[in-house]
Parts: sequence; structure tokens; C-alpha cells
Amino acid sequence: MRILFAEDKFTSSRAILSALKKAGFAADLARSGQNAIELLRNYDYGLAIITMTLADMDGYTILNTLRTLKITTPVIILSNIDTPDAKIRAFALGADDYLAEPFESAELIARAQAILRRSNGYAHPVAQVGALTLHLNNHTVTVENRPIHLTGKEFAILELLVLRKGIAQTKETFLNHLYGGRDEPDIKIIDVFICKLRKKLQTVGAEDLISTVWGRGYILHDPQAQPVPSPLIALSQLPVPPEPALLHAIGD
Repeated sequence: MRILFAEDKFTSSRAILSALKKAGFAADLARSGQNAIELLRNYDYGLAIITMTLADMDGYTILNTLRTLKITTPVIILSNIDTPDAKIRAFALGADDYLAEPFESAELIARAQAILRRSNGYAHPVAQVGALTLHLNNHTVTVENRPIHLTGKEFAILELLVLRKGIAQTKETFLNHLYGGRDEPDIKIIDVFICKLRKKLQTVGAEDLISTVWGRGYILHDPQAQPVPSPLIALSQLPVPPEPALLHAIGD
């Protein structure tokens, strides 16, 4: 289960990220409110933990924006204001919990786990795409019950592709998913990870799952999904041959 943590203070963010990871969560860090909103728009997070005092916008503004965009990801607000009015306002805007500072990391973890249970965050810990099974809780992958041994980065890439199957993911998206904007390597590293992942899938007969979207990134297809007829393919079946340029486009 992936959690998004929005905080722009290095010391506190490091401590909470460490606690989340020790509790078994995969956690991404957003260092601004705008970054948090964009990540929540583009990724399927089980939970967002947002501090009230981000530099570019406060937690209320982030909450209001998320709910206006119909983003229903559960949100815990962390704040140094411990008053009934502050809590009521947060809940009215769509917060699922409100934790006032100072607090123990163990309490935050317990509240996160409770929200995930209530929102069925663990009701579907297994994602299935064709013969491939992704076990989200213990980070294991099988194809027709044959295990595939992946590195942490390879699993994270496959996890993103599976959860966003049918939607092309850019290389920048993968970088953000893997590194959260911290110490990001050259973008070509994504091609290396994808190449290694494809080879491991190929060894168990699942080599056709990941396709390259030229100029954009990569996409994972569901073999059981019904293909949508392409207008270009329909043209190719006409009695009159299409123009050479169109034939070239079909070949691409």
C-alpha cells in the first residue's frame, strides 16, 4: 500500500517516512501542496498524510482542492493547532482524521492503519493482470504461480504499471514514483529498469505485457481486455488503398 506524505521540513519528513516504511508502507514524499495535488491526481494512493503548514498552501486549501477535483483518497491532517474549530474545519473540507502535534509516530501509524481498514485499503491486496499476480502487501509477483524475483525498484515500476494499466506512464512519472524528487538519476535509468523487468517477465512467458509508447513512456496491457478497433485499421480494410503516409502511420 502506497502512502503520500506532504511535508517541506526535512527533519520531520525523514522521521515520519522512516516510521511509515518500518510499518511496511511504501511512502512517497511531496515537498509542496501543488506537488501533493499532482501526485494524488496521477497515482492511486491508499492514503495521504498532509501537514497543515506547507510553504505554498495550507492543508485546508489542499483538502478543498482535492475534494473539488473529486479525488477521494483518505487524508490525515497533521497540525500544530489543537482546537475544536481547526479540527471541525478540516473535517468539513473532507479530512478523514486530524492529528495535533506533538504526537508519537506509533499513534500516526495506528491511525493510518485504521483508516486503511475502514476504506478497504487492504480488501484487495492482490492485483491480477492476465496470468500475472501482484501481491501488494508482501511485494511478491507470480505468473501462473511461478515466482518472479524482482528488486525493489523493479517491483515499484511493475506496481505502477499494474495499478495504472491501460494508461501510458511517462519516464518522468516513473522517476517521481521511484525517487519522490530526491536524488533522481538520469531519466535513461527507467529504460534500464524496464529492460530488466521485461527479461524477467519473459522467462515465465509474460513478455508481451509492457509496451513502449514512443516519445512518451511505457504502458501495461491487460491481455483479457477487449481491443478497441482502430480507425486506421478500419481504413486499411477499404477497397481503395490508403495514402502511403497513412500506411506508414499504421506500420508505426
